[in-house]
Parts: sequence; C-alpha cells; structure tokens
Amino acid sequence: MSNLDSMQRFTFDQTDVRGEIVGLHKSLSAVLSKHTYPAALQIELGKLMAASALMSATLKYEGRLCLQVRLPGDVTLIQAETTNTGELRAIARYDESKTIETVELSGGQLVITLEPAVGKPYQGIVPLESNHLNEAFEYYFKQSEQLGSRFWLECDGTIASGFMLQQLPSSEQADPDAWERLSHLASTLKDDELLGLDNQTILHRLYHEEQVRLYNETPLRFACTCSKERTGNAIAQLGYSELMEVIVEQGKVAIDCQFCLQHYSFNKAQIEELFPEKKLH
Repeated sequence: MSNLDSMQRFTFDQTDVRGEIVGLHKSLSAVLSKHTYPAALQIELGKLMAASALMSATLKYEGRLCLQVRLPGDVTLIQAETTNTGELRAIARYDESKTIETVELSGGQLVITLEPAVGKPYQGIVPLESNHLNEAFEYYFKQSEQLGSRFWLECDGTIASGFMLQQLPSSEQADPDAWERLSHLASTLKDDELLGLDNQTILHRLYHEEQVRLYNETPLRFACTCSKERTGNAIAQLGYSELMEVIVEQGKVAIDCQFCLQHYSFNKAQIEELFPEKKLH
C-alpha cells in the first residue's frame, strides 16, 4: 500500500453505511522491533493493531481504546491500544520456552476497554469462539450497538491492514438494500489486495458502480503513553513499606515499560515524594 500508517473514512451517497480502511507499516515495525515474537504471534498482533485503529474511529472524546485478547494457552495476552490522536502501541505475552507455531484464539476472550481522559472507563467482554478476530468484533457491535458491522483484518508480519463497514442509524432517504449489497461486495476482497493495494484502488475494485465519498487520511504512528509520572503512580500501588524495602536492598526501584522498553528509576527521595502523607509523621 502506498498510504501506510493511516486511517481513511469513506461513505456511500444515499445510504446509511460508512467504512474505514487502515494500513500500518512503520508503527507495526516499531512494535515488533521492541520484542522478539514468533511469526504467528506477529501476525495476530498486527491484526489486533489494525482492529484497534479501526475501532478508534468511533471515539468521540479524548482518550484511549484498548483491546486485549486473553488466552489460556502458551500465548496468554495480545494487547493493542490506539488513542483518539492516532497513537498506537501493542504488546504480547507468551511462554518463551515453548515453540509457537500457531496462535489458538478459540476459547479465549476479547476485552474491549474505552478509557476517556475524563470520566469512567467502559469495558465489554466478548468470547472468542473461533480463530477469526473479525467475528468477535462483529459480534461486539451487534450486541452493544445493535448495528451491523463487518471487519476484514490481515497481516503478513510487515504490513497490517484493516477494512471495516458499519451500518448507521437508518433514515427515510437511504437505500434499504445498501447494507446487504455493500457487505457482499466487500466479501470479495482478497487478502493480498487488502495488503497490497492503495485505498482508492480497493474502493474502485469493490464499488466502481457506487457513489463513494473518500475523506482525508488520518495519520497513525507508534507512540507510547508511558511517563515517569505514570510509572510512579503505578508503583505507588505497591505501598510505601514494600518500595522502601527495595530501596534498602537495591538502592533504587527500577522498572521498564513493557511496551517501549523505556527504563525508569526511582531513588529514595523520589519514592518518598510519591507518599506526601508520610512527611507529616
């Protein structure tokens, strides 16, 4: 694809259907460069990143969307996050002592968390009943929004791409047959076309007889949301006494971000700053 690391919306005139196309290259490469994942896991991680970007298009507020695939086998977690400003990060956890040839998704859970900058987070959980991630997302929107959605997700370990169609609340002027027709046409999209063709070519290939409106691209990029402050807030949950024991034993509290491998270190004075109430005693 020529338009990589971007998301682009499209709509159809006289219908209540919209769509999004996502392409990831540099951001996927940045994620995979931080860890050594088996090839099969790289592919599923890329698909989840593409899905995370697609679903972030529904965010109407400042915040973050987090997708977690929780599994009971040798691969235990695949996680991808996208902010409303197009920043992505992702991670996976697996038993490094095992040879991972395939990733079994069936029997796991898809956890979808919406984290607004202001207000309470919302979480939805969907059972994974097959090895196809797209089916779980389609089920989620059917249950939570009562609107039809179709997802196509692909990754070859270098490029990750996603294509989404969604019904909108119906209006009297809209074509009542559009959803079935447009969904059927999208189902003819081949994996190599989704990965290799640019957005305009894909839409022309599928919908050359439709009136398609293509909007400006939204850039996407790898960026981690970790910081010294956030890391400090996280380790403070361990408690003052436990952290001070680490200071006595090691002289500092050291922690690395699991997503970007950024190293953070806290000395005794910095740990004490995390517990201002201790200064009153």
